[in-house]
Amino acid sequence: MTAQPSISLIISTYNSASWLAKVLESVFAQSCADFEVVIADDGSRPDTAELLQAYAARSPVRIVHVWQQDQGFQKCRILNKAIAVSKGNRLLFTDGDCVLPPGFVASHKEMARPGHFLTGAYFKLPASLSDLVTAEDIQNADVFGISWLLSHGLTPSTKLLKLILPRPLTRIANHLTPTKKTWNGHNSSCLRSEAMMVNGFNEDIQYGGQDVEFGTRLNHAGIRGRHLRFSSIPLHLYHDHSYVTPGMRERSMNQRLETIRQRRVRALRGLDQWLNSDGIVHLDPSDRCQVLK
Repeated sequence: MTAQPSISLIISTYNSASWLAKVLESVFAQSCADFEVVIADDGSRPDTAELLQAYAARSPVRIVHVWQQDQGFQKCRILNKAIAVSKGNRLLFTDGDCVLPPGFVASHKEMARPGHFLTGAYFKLPASLSDLVTAEDIQNADVFGISWLLSHGLTPSTKLLKLILPRPLTRIANHLTPTKKTWNGHNSSCLRSEAMMVNGFNEDIQYGGQDVEFGTRLNHAGIRGRHLRFSSIPLHLYHDHSYVTPGMRERSMNQRLETIRQRRVRALRGLDQWLNSDGIVHLDPSDRCQVLK
């Protein structure tokens, strides 16, 4: 019998199979294996499911694929469904375009503290460089080094400094950074019980601040942010935002402001649609949830 994982790594994706393949290579190269992977698929074409089937054969960890029909950008909805089927005590979120450094999961596990969620950063790659990243570069961790980035055409900048800080200095930098401790969907974690306390993600929000709004409700519930901004930094592969429709950002901003005004803790339309108080999962009949490993 497989032991229950301590962490559920939830990876959101939508029609980006080639990028997801690179992300999975980085998942398989993690320094610890005490986690499961839940792919939160917001209606991708069949090539994503085919990719996952192929990769699951060599996965060192459990992989679950939860898919919903494509109804436009509904990331909050699929994240809630992923939370509903997750098994870990801690939920770690990232995106299907973020290549994870080898210590990504271990850093979130090590730095977790009671009463806090963890929030981190990413390093954004241009389109030309994103295309050049290979499975071997990821497996050998070469792609996370400055020498690889510069030799493949990255323009030098001060942003590179966060990739080279030695470990003793990263903790100091995490403490001193003036960056707000908002929830960042590409690199944040909290207890599963905390996500349930705030009723998961707000499904009345589409694109634009859905992560920040979730973190705001955690704050209202007494769960404060804690930086690991310089401790474990994914590489963000380039993509466009063609899925953003007119008015989407404005509607999302209004929802965020309402959460702040009312000091709302629980989402009005959230996780409890898919997970009841007894822990029973209720997905839509059209949804697909498959354990691949």
